[in-house]
Amino acid sequence: MTNALTQKEKIYNRWIVALSVIIPVAVAVLFTVKIEIPGVDRLGFLPPIYATINAFTALILVVGVIQIKKGNRKAHENLMKLAIGLSALFLVMYVIYHMTSSSTPFGGEGAIRTVYFIILISHILLSIAVIPLVLITFVKALSQRFDKHRKIAKITFPIWLYVAVTGVIVYIMIAPYY
Repeated sequence: MTNALTQKEKIYNRWIVALSVIIPVAVAVLFTVKIEIPGVDRLGFLPPIYATINAFTALILVVGVIQIKKGNRKAHENLMKLAIGLSALFLVMYVIYHMTSSSTPFGGEGAIRTVYFIILISHILLSIAVIPLVLITFVKALSQRFDKHRKIAKITFPIWLYVAVTGVIVYIMIAPYY
């Protein structure tokens, strides 16, 4: 491995650490910011859109894995870039919604309430954990260190897929209470 590649990876690693801290902190801080849009009570059209984005992300992740198993590296690369882009788009829309709208409390009772909060809490925690995993996996591929890319992707893929799918489940469970 060349020295230049090592230096490049060090720079990427600093960005990964920074983004892995900045993104969750920024989201948490932005949740405390409320922006009023004159004439608009809430941006209620956003949750079904970003839930759909999560569903597409899950589908793209699965198709991307299928493509790499078939040896279609370029298709896999394009699908993973699309999944990253969709995840970023989701995050922007999610933050905009929560900056302009009050949180919707879950109205279910009994066991379903427990199930909802288990799914929600695991979704939130793993969505924070998946940030550095996705970035590290992506950087390993960019650096053409495919042995390391494959190794971390085996961890990243199921977590990212879980986050995408549970995002849809959380939306479906809370949608009746909007």
